[in-house]
Amino acid sequence: MKVLIVSVNRNRRPEAVMPYGACVAAQAALAAGHETRLLDLMFENDPGKALERACREFRPDIAGFSLRNIDNNDISDPVSYSAEAASLVAVARSACCAGIVLGGAAVGIMPEALLRLTGADWCVLGDASSAFLSSLAAGGEPRAVPGVCALVGGGFRASAPDLSTHPGAGLFPEFGRWLDLRAYSRLMTAAPLATKLGCPFGCVYCTYPVLEGGAYRLCAPEAVLVAVRALAAGGVRDIEFVDNVFNSPYAHAMELCSLLAGSKTGARFHTMELTPEFTDAPLLAAMRRAGFAGFGVTAESADDGVLAALGKNYDSAHLDRAARAVEAQALPCMWIFMLGGPGETRETVERTLEFARRRVRPSDTVFFNSGVRLYPGTALEAAARRDGTLTKPAAEMLEPVFYLSPGVDKEWLLKTLAAATRENMNFIDPASLKPPFLSRLHGLAHLAGFKPPLWKHTRSLRRGLRALGVNA
Repeated sequence: MKVLIVSVNRNRRPEAVMPYGACVAAQAALAAGHETRLLDLMFENDPGKALERACREFRPDIAGFSLRNIDNNDISDPVSYSAEAASLVAVARSACCAGIVLGGAAVGIMPEALLRLTGADWCVLGDASSAFLSSLAAGGEPRAVPGVCALVGGGFRASAPDLSTHPGAGLFPEFGRWLDLRAYSRLMTAAPLATKLGCPFGCVYCTYPVLEGGAYRLCAPEAVLVAVRALAAGGVRDIEFVDNVFNSPYAHAMELCSLLAGSKTGARFHTMELTPEFTDAPLLAAMRRAGFAGFGVTAESADDGVLAALGKNYDSAHLDRAARAVEAQALPCMWIFMLGGPGETRETVERTLEFARRRVRPSDTVFFNSGVRLYPGTALEAAARRDGTLTKPAAEMLEPVFYLSPGVDKEWLLKTLAAATRENMNFIDPASLKPPFLSRLHGLAHLAGFKPPLWKHTRSLRRGLRALGVNA
């Protein structure tokens, strides 16, 4: 069969992201013997025309749309991406006779709603794309494949995905085969790699256990090293590990760092997903030896009550230990907090802000998000329905819906956060990322010889922009 994979995401704020899932799907289709093309819409000025041209020239039997995000996760200025996806599916319908299938992280969260909105024939969850294509090629019924969903007679029919198998080398696609790596390099975009799937943690808002399963499926560190070497040999110098939690299991992360340290690939590594529970001095020292250029700590809150209500496995003592470890080494760090979750009050917000002022180095960056995006199937959604906070049906949650603790007022929270970012040049929030020129800074920084991550220059950039009269 002829398979066209379409990466829908074009968002570059704060930076462009390589379509990892789309590349994995394209690689799987190619490995299964299908003639495969990937259309990346990131750099297309007119995505509809680019898609129409690809459909008419390639004439695919299957057009697979990879949907990365449902919306921008910004409570102050929510933007949904679903309507654009629906319009692109309509373009494919008119341009060719291909069967239409949806995939990607967004689809795994709300498959029925996206099927109904787009009118696609199927959606594929988890790792089911290869089995789905094999079933179609053999003339079988794709709906019998685990992880394939469809609308039948107006009703939604789904079979649970098989989240017990491991994709192995399928997690390491040949990015250079599918993408314009030079275009991404000019925007200082790192190549994404995952070292595991699944998440055993119980965070009340998180969709990872739904998307990938509640148990780890670990890649052998030696296999990750092979993928890193291949990328480096192809000229890719920045690699981001996009695991939902990089440093869990702790021993797995330490073993990988040890292998990377001895490999001398010349690559620079990044991750934005360290849990404070396992962030300590030995780990950060191992990451430095491995060639990491920066990392993020997803702390969420500095209040024990809020952390417990969020379902976290760590408390403020872990944050203090992580802060001491960060202070003792030179790698740049971004601390990430989420304000407004269950149990949040004005006092707990101030406690988190005070932690950021007192324990985060001025040279490091702190990102604050407000409100918690509610997704169907999460513990927080169920709790919000029980207490009457959420009344909208799950089918209508494609439009952004946020949880905000009754203990904080939205306007007070946004005003307080805005004041904190004005006073602290290393503090940023979603509003800080809105100016359209910020996405161009990556290209300018690349030309000037800067190395990723660009966020490590947050304080200097904000000071410079303020000197020019720009509020950012």
